[in-house]
Amino acid sequence: MAKANFHKNQRVYVKPVGTWALIERVVPHWAKGIDEPLRVYYDVGLGREFAADELQAEQPLAENGHRGDENWRVMRARNKWQPSEDCARHPIPGTYPIVITGQAEWGGWRVPGAEYDLDPLRIERQARLIASVPLLENFAQELVQWARKSGEEMPVALADLAHQAQDILANVDKIEA
Repeated sequence: MAKANFHKNQRVYVKPVGTWALIERVVPHWAKGIDEPLRVYYDVGLGREFAADELQAEQPLAENGHRGDENWRVMRARNKWQPSEDCARHPIPGTYPIVITGQAEWGGWRVPGAEYDLDPLRIERQARLIASVPLLENFAQELVQWARKSGEEMPVALADLAHQAQDILANVDKIEA
């Protein structure tokens, strides 16, 4: 017996196709004499019906968009636009930094080759800084929380830093149209 995992007009990721779609129809497959459907398929308007294991529901964002379990990291990619001997002044000739910001090894931040070639040390520092952002965000959040708990007992300079951290976090969470 099967029960529907998704509902009409729900946004789902269609794994075999690699795209997002809305469920247009829930299609139960019935058998005579049975109270519940044997299988449930979903029509998402892509030419065929999909089973529940081929679809993935949209995941809600973590509270306030903060994700403390982020593991951003710097990796090296092969420099395809220049041979190694032409970029001997680069910190690691023949490669450039990429910052992986997701679970997959292909998502994240990259820099155009021409920009990297102008100032490779600056770009290397930017890559390390971007990879450290989740840790810095957690630090700022904990500083603000500590300041709220401490109240009047904090030194003025530390209270000012907590206010700055709170302003930065508010700016990060602000969505501009």
